[in-house]
Amino acid sequence: MLINRRTLTVEWGDCDAAGIVYFPRYFEWFDASTTALFRRAGFEKHELIKTFGIIGYPLVDARARFILSSTFGDIVDIETSISRWGRSSFDVQHRLLRGDKLAVEGFETRVWAVRAPGEPGRLKGQAIPTEVIERFSAS
Repeated sequence: MLINRRTLTVEWGDCDAAGIVYFPRYFEWFDASTTALFRRAGFEKHELIKTFGIIGYPLVDARARFILSSTFGDIVDIETSISRWGRSSFDVQHRLLRGDKLAVEGFETRVWAVRAPGEPGRLKGQAIPTEVIERFSAS
């Protein structure tokens, strides 16, 4: 199973008035971490779009479990992996660590999406190519 690890420093602008990371920032970090995981597997997002004719892998569900707060100046690591592959969807798990302590767990479900034929503005799921899934297993 492929796992990507990113290290971030919590900046002043990441924090709310209480001086802790404002919760939407975690979801921004998780989104960027999903893109970084695909890059680590050898798939730049713009190349996926061109090669497989998708519009992307939009988020259809997201949640987080907040365990420890992070504050300005903290250095955190985000470990990201695919926890489940479906026919046209997949689940991503993020573990944000402060030192060796788990601070936040994030969970996403994303869909391998194309434009729905004959339905402008609508999207539909498409089967995830085997070669994509295999790249995450082989690494």
